Amino acid sequence: MEKTLDLKFTYTEKKDTRSGFGDGLLEAGRKNPNVVGLCADLIGSLKMGAFQKEFPDRFFQVGIAEANMIGLAAGMTIGGKIPFTGTFANFSTGRVYDQIRQSVAYSDKNVKICASHAGLTLGEDGATHQILEDVGMMKMLPHMTVIVPCDYNQTKAATLALVDHVGPAYLRFGRPVWPIFTPANQKFEIGKAWKMIEGKDVTIFATGHLVWEAVVAEAMLREEGISAEVINIHTIKPLDEEAILASVAKTGCAVSAEEHQINGGLGDSIAQVLVRNHPAPLEYVGVNDSFGESGTPTQLLEKYGLNAANIVKAAKQAISRK
Repeated sequence: MEKTLDLKFTYTEKKDTRSGFGDGLLEAGRKNPNVVGLCADLIGSLKMGAFQKEFPDRFFQVGIAEANMIGLAAGMTIGGKIPFTGTFANFSTGRVYDQIRQSVAYSDKNVKICASHAGLTLGEDGATHQILEDVGMMKMLPHMTVIVPCDYNQTKAATLALVDHVGPAYLRFGRPVWPIFTPANQKFEIGKAWKMIEGKDVTIFATGHLVWEAVVAEAMLREEGISAEVINIHTIKPLDEEAILASVAKTGCAVSAEEHQINGGLGDSIAQVLVRNHPAPLEYVGVNDSFGESGTPTQLLEKYGLNAANIVKAAKQAISRK
């Protein structure tokens, strides 16, 4: 389907977003000697091996002890270090929420919590590892910045941007190979949404892997004479309220698309902005109050409705409510 559509963005290569984190961390380590890495026995999965090899004295393998890893990272910030912790998203949040709340967020420590294998696209490992609540958990914490980049290049850029950002941050990325469709030399501005495609009939706000699906959906809608605006919300907190309101003021309705529970995710944040400032129809593309299951990433995205076809359906529904 993608090859026959007139896509505004295209790709020649696919690569996992976790590799964007690994390459970004290595570059960050070369630029700033205070950058340190911590991992909970998943160096290969988090693509932290190159950093460990080049900076062995600045890398700490803590083993399967995620709570201890967060405590160590919080302590390191007192000495001026900039710790990047790495493990699966499920273990980065659900398993250690108390430590993050007390030792990082409440204390406003400069810890970067970097989480791979998020959402359904973790795939065959199944529901116990496919956390779909993590964005909600993290965005509710005072002081916490929440970033969900869309491809390899944007993940690398976000990792580098976090070196200069002062304060707690959660960086969420994934396991599967995914289209690389954003520029390699992009400037990543935390808290600033990126309007990728101009439109006038409906706004599609997307984050993470679903940004690519939104690009495909825009082309599908255009073939039917519907003009969709696509906005990449890579920073869920702080949210770019100005960009959201400006777009919806023009289009009159919106869709949110995310690889996360509808409850507590990006759509919830957008709904709060709209209801306070500019009430408008909003449709949600996300997981509707359920756990995942085992399957390939593509199978799971299709089964749970997290794809371009469902974004198109939601866009038409939003337009019909105007």
